[in-house]
Amino acid sequence: MKRSHEVVNPPRPERALLVGHAGRNGDSIARSLEELALLADTAGAVVLEQVVQRRGVIHPATFVGRGKLEEIQERVAARGADLAVFDDDLSPAQVRNLEKALAIKVVDRSELILDIFARRARTRESRLQVELAQLEYTLPRLTGMWKHLERQAGGIGTRGPGETQLEVDRRRVRERIATLKRDLEAVAREREVQRRRRRREFRAALVGYTNAGKSTLFNTLTHSQVLVEDRLFATLDSTTRKMVRPDRTVALITDTVGFIRKLPHHLVASFRSTLMEAIEADVLLHVVDAADPDFRRQMVAVEQVLEEILERPRPALLVFNKADRLEPEVAAGLHVEFPDSFVISARRGEGVDALRGFLWEESAASGRKRAS
Repeated sequence: MKRSHEVVNPPRPERALLVGHAGRNGDSIARSLEELALLADTAGAVVLEQVVQRRGVIHPATFVGRGKLEEIQERVAARGADLAVFDDDLSPAQVRNLEKALAIKVVDRSELILDIFARRARTRESRLQVELAQLEYTLPRLTGMWKHLERQAGGIGTRGPGETQLEVDRRRVRERIATLKRDLEAVAREREVQRRRRRREFRAALVGYTNAGKSTLFNTLTHSQVLVEDRLFATLDSTTRKMVRPDRTVALITDTVGFIRKLPHHLVASFRSTLMEAIEADVLLHVVDAADPDFRRQMVAVEQVLEEILERPRPALLVFNKADRLEPEVAAGLHVEFPDSFVISARRGEGVDALRGFLWEESAASGRKRAS
């Protein structure tokens, strides 16, 4: 009989070894692995150390060469790692060979991001979107995952005569994908009804790299209290609130999911209905973490995702956030290099009044255009 005062200890977090290949990322490998460490931390893992293959091509069987694989084996044993996270996508055969060689679980960057999204999904829509992305990621990998089960199975129950376990799983995954797509289409129709009501109002959407401070700016502009957390992908669902002027003029501001480099394609496709708010907005505000040394590459990553989801090219107003962490001459340099941008601190409210004034001017111009 279990005693009432017994305390159940929480499970120990997984201890992760990060692996990158400089040939894939060039001089950005250090920054890419730093971001991978943040992703692993967000997923609940403890990062032990990093291993980088500096030379050579991608090995078709194990991603890294024989010498580097032996080094990883030694580090796994020495540090007691139970998870290896690779900074690039792995084939099912590579995962299988690596897990056999290392005797620990192996995941790649896309799988890690999908796991984070699954943990963070709160609404029915985001849960449907994440599950769809996970299944579409898994479907082409089933062959490698079920290699050991490619034997003939009897035609009993749901399986047809001579159908293999692999074929059964493929069919079930495809059926589930079809169901999820139907459910998401229904949700998309509900969103369309909401958007139709909002089309009379001026709409601005916040887009940007994950953890750039979009939600903090959203709260400052709209006096809301949506979740703000210093972690990647704190926001998965689009949230729309009113920005109200003393004369009761209203503008709508939408906060969206953050982007990241190497964002899995299936995830972008699944979240397209959520991002329709950005697609249809009158103004896109591209929020940039100006204090991040790598902000230029982050800007390019966001622009690439926007090109993928937008039906036509859309200019976005640059909003450089976290100015409170910049030296005055750096902030001044941003104004010179990007003359039409805003340099603000959403946390302290610095520069936000000027941005808010710009939005009201755009709202008035949009109203005149709709009236004409």
